[in-house]
Amino acid sequence: VFNSGNCNDWFEGIEGEESMRLGKSDIETKPIGLGCWAIGGQFRDMGAAAGWGDVEDSVSRKALNTGLEMGVQLLDTANIYGAGHSEKLIGQVMKGKRDKVIVATKFGILCDEGKKCTTGHISDRDDIRKSCDESLRRLGTDYIDIFHFHLGDFQPDDAVWVRDALEDLVKEGKIRYYGWSTQDTERARIFAEGEHCISMEFAENVMEDNPEMRFFCSESKLCAICRTPLAMGLLTGKYNSGSVFGQGDLRGKDAPPWMNYYINGKPNEVFLKKLEAIREILTSEGRTLAQGCIAWIWGMDSNCMPIPGFKNEKQVVENLSALEYGPLKEKEVIQIRNILEKEEN
Repeated sequence: VFNSGNCNDWFEGIEGEESMRLGKSDIETKPIGLGCWAIGGQFRDMGAAAGWGDVEDSVSRKALNTGLEMGVQLLDTANIYGAGHSEKLIGQVMKGKRDKVIVATKFGILCDEGKKCTTGHISDRDDIRKSCDESLRRLGTDYIDIFHFHLGDFQPDDAVWVRDALEDLVKEGKIRYYGWSTQDTERARIFAEGEHCISMEFAENVMEDNPEMRFFCSESKLCAICRTPLAMGLLTGKYNSGSVFGQGDLRGKDAPPWMNYYINGKPNEVFLKKLEAIREILTSEGRTLAQGCIAWIWGMDSNCMPIPGFKNEKQVVENLSALEYGPLKEKEVIQIRNILEKEEN
């Protein structure tokens, strides 16, 4: 169920600070990053709202700068977040400190910056190269640290040419490493055969564990980058059965088909009930609920890097402060598993 190994492995980093190595690379960083989807602002994905409500650039930049000051390095984004706006914000805050930032961005979905919408999917190597060049321009840098393939259900038979195109970009110095944002081990295995593949990104949180991907990453010496560690805000405790999200929010009534944290613009009642059942364990030792959910991921697998999203400085500080407590203990992870299994029955 869990693959904690020595949960303190990543506490034995440089000069005693918390750190972990990203897969087979030489990159050593804190075992937590920042998910930068929300700060991209409003955009539309195939006609549906794909932003997280209103955001202010000044607030977003302050939050990013605070995260960097607290020692976080990995900033996870994508070309489509805000139709390029998230990448632009990251480019602005990392001026003069590029060597202190690990930029992980994504490609695969095409977008129109002016119209703030997605326009389709890549179809050949030229699309990949163009997407890379556009991301480099918005980020204001000449290399991307990790270039993740964003199409999680892309046909496995076609994944080899995508992987080979990425190896070419590595040779040219445009990217350092790459990975795939996918829930599927069959697809992940194809990319893992590439020399410079170092990570897989997939949804992982206390409501939705993906042990197959976790174990695959550990066995393949790939970093498991865990998106939605707080289930798009559901696991922070801020929302209840009476919470309602507007039309301009990804979590609203017009949510995409894959959205299961929120149903009809309201938090998933089943998840709320489960969260309440494990709240006491998650908030042990003085943790906030969000910090407990992040600690659960570390407790499940020391190879996992959660990348909680944020919309302001307060959220960044709270999430990164989870490092002060470290992972949940093995017995706590088991207790949570047992409680959730009972809730299922």
